[in-house]
Amino acid sequence: MSDAQRSGFVTFVGRPNVGKSTLMNALVGEKVAITSEKPQTTRRAIRGILNRPEGQLVVVDTPGVHRPRTLLGQRLNDLVESVLGDVDVIAFCAPANEKVGPGDRRIAESLTGYPRAKKVALVTKTDAASRDQVMERLMEVDALRDDWAAVIPLSSETGDQLDVLAGEVLALMPEGPALYPEGVVTDESIEDRVAEAIREAALEGVRDELPHSIAVQVQEIAGRDGDPDLTDVFADIVVERDSQKAIIIGRKGARLKDVGSRARAEVEPLIGTRVFLSLHVRVAKEWQRDPKHLGRLGF
Repeated sequence: MSDAQRSGFVTFVGRPNVGKSTLMNALVGEKVAITSEKPQTTRRAIRGILNRPEGQLVVVDTPGVHRPRTLLGQRLNDLVESVLGDVDVIAFCAPANEKVGPGDRRIAESLTGYPRAKKVALVTKTDAASRDQVMERLMEVDALRDDWAAVIPLSSETGDQLDVLAGEVLALMPEGPALYPEGVVTDESIEDRVAEAIREAALEGVRDELPHSIAVQVQEIAGRDGDPDLTDVFADIVVERDSQKAIIIGRKGARLKDVGSRARAEVEPLIGTRVFLSLHVRVAKEWQRDPKHLGRLGF
């Protein structure tokens, strides 16, 4: 085998909630993408960067492929399509603890539309399944296509087989120098990472349709005059209806306070100082369906 350095782009695809963002964070070794039990948590193509002696992997985390019900949903699916057209390797994910279903089959079949990329199949969440379930899932996934370059069972939680995944995927990458400088773990801006940390905190414990209606816009990040160890962060949590605003704020502001303290714990390590976090909840009616609102919110 050649000793030449390899580098390139890999993306994980699968139904919402098969563990794509958790897998990316586990591979990169740092939290780059937010995770939540809620489907459609990921809304952008987020890049995480993994450096190994034999080369560099750029992992592109994308939203889960789903049947869109709003303009936002359609734009998320379009984003996935554009990413799939550009990457070197597509890794299809199916969880070990759930049978392969029609949604998985549809996504696996759709990969034929991206002939440039090599295809790998991953059975995720092996820590949550029995040995027999893992074996059964491997057979089901293997049967979905006849051009898998590899079929790998793994667990992001325990780290089992992550090294195998990184090695296999790097071997499929084209030869070439690193695409990002060493020490960089993501190309996300600090504003984007802060906004995502706040959104993750806001998603905690909300029910039903509300997660889709939450967006976060960072208005300002500024050092405090006279106190180099304090940064002011001003951000809006945007929802679609007044009733949702009331849920986010909670009784006597208790829920918003809770969101603020959870978010601050994530934001301080990103910024590297103590943070004064000011959160404001505002309503942008039906923003998921409104092209103007979507544009303002960065979609």
